[in-house]
Amino acid sequence: MAKKYILKHISTQEIEPTISNEKQQFKIDYENILNPAQYEAVTTINGPVLVIAGAGTGKTQTLVYRVARLVELGVNPSSILLLTFTRKAAEEMLRRASILIDSRCENVSGGTFHSFANLLFRKFSNRVGLPGNFTILDQSDAEDVINLIRAELGFDRSKKRFPRKQTLYDIISLSINKQTSIETIINEQYPQFNEFIVDIQMLYLEYKNYKERNSLLDYDDLLLKLKELLEKDLEFRNHIHRTYKFIMVDEYQDTNKLQAEIVKLLGGTTRNIMVVGDDSQSIYSFRGANFKNIIDFPKDFPDAKIITIEENYRSTQAILNFTNQILASMIEKYPKTLYTKNEFGDLPYIISAQNTTLESKFVVDKILQLREEGVALNDISVLFRSGYISYDLEIELNKAGIPYRKFGGIKFIETAHIKDLISFLRILNNPAEKLSWFRILQLMPGFGPKKSREIAEQIEELIKQNKFSFKEFAESKIFRDKVFELFYLLNECNKKDLLPSEKLNIIIPFYEPILREKYDDFPKRLKDLEIFLAISERYKSLSQFLDDLALEPAVQSVYDIENPGSEDEFLTLSTIHSAKGLEWHSVFVIGVVEGFFPNIRSSESFEDLEEEKRLLYVACTRAKKNLFISYPLIMFSRSEGITLSKKSRFIAPINQEFYEEWIINEE
Repeated sequence: MAKKYILKHISTQEIEPTISNEKQQFKIDYENILNPAQYEAVTTINGPVLVIAGAGTGKTQTLVYRVARLVELGVNPSSILLLTFTRKAAEEMLRRASILIDSRCENVSGGTFHSFANLLFRKFSNRVGLPGNFTILDQSDAEDVINLIRAELGFDRSKKRFPRKQTLYDIISLSINKQTSIETIINEQYPQFNEFIVDIQMLYLEYKNYKERNSLLDYDDLLLKLKELLEKDLEFRNHIHRTYKFIMVDEYQDTNKLQAEIVKLLGGTTRNIMVVGDDSQSIYSFRGANFKNIIDFPKDFPDAKIITIEENYRSTQAILNFTNQILASMIEKYPKTLYTKNEFGDLPYIISAQNTTLESKFVVDKILQLREEGVALNDISVLFRSGYISYDLEIELNKAGIPYRKFGGIKFIETAHIKDLISFLRILNNPAEKLSWFRILQLMPGFGPKKSREIAEQIEELIKQNKFSFKEFAESKIFRDKVFELFYLLNECNKKDLLPSEKLNIIIPFYEPILREKYDDFPKRLKDLEIFLAISERYKSLSQFLDDLALEPAVQSVYDIENPGSEDEFLTLSTIHSAKGLEWHSVFVIGVVEGFFPNIRSSESFEDLEEEKRLLYVACTRAKKNLFISYPLIMFSRSEGITLSKKSRFIAPINQEFYEEWIINEE
């Protein structure tokens, strides 16, 4: 019998016409507000576009005005997709675009790759074989699951040192984000674990199965499943192409291979994709970012238009002349020379000190001097290649009474007490969350890992048989005392009309005595519970609250940052990786010494060496008015003891006309 074929007429609205960019009446005077390169980027509407935006050249402004331009041209705002690396960045851009024209810009779809994938999966969960209440694991949760499987497979009892949970997570994550095998990742980055390749592959398969059984996705699954869905499901892909006509991607130099493939799949037939970034600021390969994505964009889109923005609004010309020298020494790059209409300013300083103590004393002395000249501590930063480089400086800052904050501490949601509360909420959202059961059961008196695991597995089995309910457990006589209270509490919280904050108002009084018993510093942690409750009050949906905690976690914790007598004004100490995207009046870059910057391992690879050079470029371009680069002549190496040192190969070749040299001596 012949199959029937139904002819489906395609609506003309499904095919986006090219947008006319001819002069018309605009609310914004784009041509006079933007510089020529920005204006070209904003007004290039159709087809693929690569915008190379040098440090401090107004990349964000360019994206904001392009969103506004598209909306003024009559493009449906909901058909514009803006992908950024933090949700905060997307929200800020759309807020600014709304101020420029009107509230239509609030309807633009903006967010991270991960939040975009999550939004689609919540809507089309059946297409990826997931229930609507699937749970997203943050990194520490994913590591805990891996650790559970590591123990179940007996690898914790290995006679030789088997990789720990963090390393296993990194190996698996890099394999997915770089779209390569676990074997390749281990051979290239973890050769010390070569003998465990087969075991790690087995663990990875068990990890995948565990997530599927328990309706869990980790960060990498969001991207991987989105890519697979776009590749394999033609109906879904066509829907996406009909929905999103204009796509913009910020910080394209920081995308990994998986994200680049998603961008290509999102392009559709119109291929109206604009990616914005700076190849010279690609510094996150350790997270899986692929420098080749931005370099190869013209190969992926042969008709792509390349626009380079070079006018800098941040630094003085003296600083730019210096950083242009670092740029010029890069081998693989898009050529650019930054310039500014700002003042010429003071030359950068390269400072050599006899040892690290003198280097630290110089930095402290100069900070105090700048402070007296009217530069606020908040507008000064000290940057370094690795966290341990600042240890000596921290001693000197404490001696001088200079308040500071060092960035890169524990995230708010990674503190143990907040993870406890999140575990309660995750169970309410998805009772099949075995890991969360395992965590909260161990909070009960007399419950260790073995007993907690047994009950978690019992609950898992009942869920499989569709026989589990909070009410039955609460009314049963199986458990006594605190555990009975736990199930009674969960049953009370399970009422569907309760908001997340109302659920927490039931959970927190139950949890507080546990907190007081478990932690000596419970007063600080109690304040965190208040913060967490306040955050929850913004939400009406528990699943949305949990999604946002996993995808866009709150960072500050009282436990993490509060110090007795802390001042509002503080000096910033930061690794260079954490400082990207920020700027200060005066910047010190310390420890710029051969063997440490670049480090010895990087010297073995051309790609790694180039990235180290880009890292120094990022550090130097954070400075607006003053740039100080220092290095000690004698350093202590843990492997070699006391060693003589010399300035980094990255600054040694720079012509002396571009900087002033100081040698530090004690009086």
